Amino acid sequence: MSLPRIPVLLSSSSVFPEPTAAAFEMAAARGYDGVEVMVWTDAVSQDAGALHGLSAHYRMPIGSIHAPCLLVTQRVWSPDPWIRLGRAAELAEALGASTVVVHPPFTWQRDYSRGFADGLRRLGTAHPSVRFAVENMYPVRMAGRELGIYSPGWDPTVAGFDAYTLDLSHCSAARQDGMAMAAVMGAALAHVHLGDGTGEGRDEHLVPGRGSQPCAGLLASLAARGFTGAVAVEVATRRARSRREREADLAEALAFARSHLSTSSPAPARS
Repeated sequence: MSLPRIPVLLSSSSVFPEPTAAAFEMAAARGYDGVEVMVWTDAVSQDAGALHGLSAHYRMPIGSIHAPCLLVTQRVWSPDPWIRLGRAAELAEALGASTVVVHPPFTWQRDYSRGFADGLRRLGTAHPSVRFAVENMYPVRMAGRELGIYSPGWDPTVAGFDAYTLDLSHCSAARQDGMAMAAVMGAALAHVHLGDGTGEGRDEHLVPGRGSQPCAGLLASLAARGFTGAVAVEVATRRARSRREREADLAEALAFARSHLSTSSPAPARS
């Protein structure tokens, strides 16, 4: 199963609270190019054999693996974050996925944080077919204060890495412009999480076009940027009142992505 030039994947997180298997079913039914698997407490998301079976059954390639980096997945596979990343890389290799999405370390993961950049390089050497694409996050705001929960910070471009995942919903939560973030990431932009937000300072993962991020412009600029990765739709549908409503949101997000990916525009000049 091959993927097109810039494939549009469905993140399995987009069907939550339905299980991982439902993501393959809905991706196939709606016409997505493949799936991004969010590894979480659902046993199927951790199992290469089960995922391979779903991929074959629904004819949905697995384009990327999201490593278990969330607070709720800190003990998936192991409490050791390096073991989790290594297992994510092995899962990606077994399934033919080219990208592992990873979050910056939490501030309390001191040893992991100190060796994060070097450790990613070592993993990249050990798993040469896989890119570890570090995702931009956002500050947590409480009582008018910003709390730094990531080390060295929520913006991975400050430290600098070989590959990045650009999450547009996270840009909105950080009150950053997605086009500007993409320009800073430059040629290291390897993967996109497509969602939207209103800029209210919280992570919303809206269907693209329902918020204020430049989702259309970013998609239209990817070809000119020399982008060789995938676009994964990562939207929140947990409040959908029915399966039908959830599927309608996923169809709308796919149509938005396909429409704007087909409209190529020059990448903005860097200042």
